[in-house]
Amino acid sequence: MNSEQTLKKPPYLMIAILFVGAFVSFLNNTLLNVALPTMMVDLDVTYATIQWLATGYMLVSGVLIPASAFLITRFKTRPLFIFAMTIFAIGTLCAAIAPNFAVLLTGRMIQAVGSSVMGPILMNVMLISFPVEKRGAAMGMFGLVMISAPAIGPTLSGWIVEHYDWRVLFEMILPIAIISLLLSIWKLENVLPNRKVTLDYFSIVLSSIGFGGILYGFSTAGNDGWSDPIVLTTIIIGVIGVVAFVIRQIKLESPVLNMEIFKSPLFSLSAIISAVQAMAMMGGMILTPAYVQNVRGIEPFESGLMMLPGAIVMAIMSPITGRLFDKFGPRILAVTGLIITSVSTFYLSKLQIDSTYFYIIFIYTIRMVGISLVMMPIMTNGLNSLPSRLNPHGTAANNTIQQVAGSIGTAILIAVMNARTTSSAEELAREAQAGATGPVTKEQMATLKAQITQQALLDGIHLSFIVATLITIVALILSFFLKRAKSPDKIEAQ
Repeated sequence: MNSEQTLKKPPYLMIAILFVGAFVSFLNNTLLNVALPTMMVDLDVTYATIQWLATGYMLVSGVLIPASAFLITRFKTRPLFIFAMTIFAIGTLCAAIAPNFAVLLTGRMIQAVGSSVMGPILMNVMLISFPVEKRGAAMGMFGLVMISAPAIGPTLSGWIVEHYDWRVLFEMILPIAIISLLLSIWKLENVLPNRKVTLDYFSIVLSSIGFGGILYGFSTAGNDGWSDPIVLTTIIIGVIGVVAFVIRQIKLESPVLNMEIFKSPLFSLSAIISAVQAMAMMGGMILTPAYVQNVRGIEPFESGLMMLPGAIVMAIMSPITGRLFDKFGPRILAVTGLIITSVSTFYLSKLQIDSTYFYIIFIYTIRMVGISLVMMPIMTNGLNSLPSRLNPHGTAANNTIQQVAGSIGTAILIAVMNARTTSSAEELAREAQAGATGPVTKEQMATLKAQITQQALLDGIHLSFIVATLITIVALILSFFLKRAKSPDKIEAQ
């Protein structure tokens, strides 16, 4: 098979098997978020410690995703996916039977090793299975998995933790992973082109230091503050590591991540827009639950249910968006989606202590509609501008950029929220003290303190959503420069 061509007939059964694997991989990414407080009590560890179940998973994935381009280029599709799913299943079993936190964290790390390559394999198979003019609809189906699986994770997690033991979170995933593994052994084929390339181990070291340092630094900055020495040190080391990694890739004959992808103006523009959008989107997904649970005091499962309509709408919209992309191209979808996202994000900055459930759900759901119009069309258009030999490198770069940008956006918005919350609490406390006319009882003091804390946090969330709106507007401005990509393979053939 010529690596520059698409397959004559899409392998639908194979794609379905890969979809199952990618779904449990993406679902597993956010499944523990709501469950962490319960697990913290059960395992008798601090919140800073239990947070490593999420942070550690993200770090391992972020470090390994850049290497996925090498793995997909070097190894055949079938054995690579079987190996990845086997590792993922072993990690899931390890987590399910974990007697203590150390074993549980080890299981999560093993899961991340297997998970990091599943999404890139599926995306590359999709790219080679469909011609450029039909990729929008196909990638829309991929978006359904990519977006809906993490979105339903918190709702599902909240329900399970409320009614069952947290181990069920892993016991539920394990049989799905085993079924996917058995199906892949039975029916998976080798469809992606391979060639012998050497692995530059020093690049992997630089990638681990660079992306690991940035992801860790920004993911902990929200809690520890930007002035924390460890936060500053890890971010600086991470930036140096990424710069050194990029320089080395440019010089290597067989780079781990081929920087030639950024010679395509459309891919570079799409990557920048995706990064900016990821910053606003991931931050918004943290801020909304913070408002619902911490300001309004709504239980995790109920808060998850409030987010569910947005997840369902995104799942429904993703295939529709793909078909619209094939028909109209990326610009009109991106501009429309980012206008909707910007306006709805701004309205989230107007949330009040007594905002109705309908208002919260409606605005959040409309925001998800806007995001669904942007994510996959932008990514697909960027990949369409690359020759097929660079597809593995394009998907690896996209996934890495989105993960790093999402981490940075979350850290920035949480830092803004914390800073504003602190200053607002001080202002409200001074106003309350100045307005006091007589002695205050302990009960009145406790009530007043709770009200100040609630209002200060709401003020912090308001400012963070305004910053998220401004970030989204930057992506909106950039989206006006988009145009439909033409396949370099067809241009070369002509």
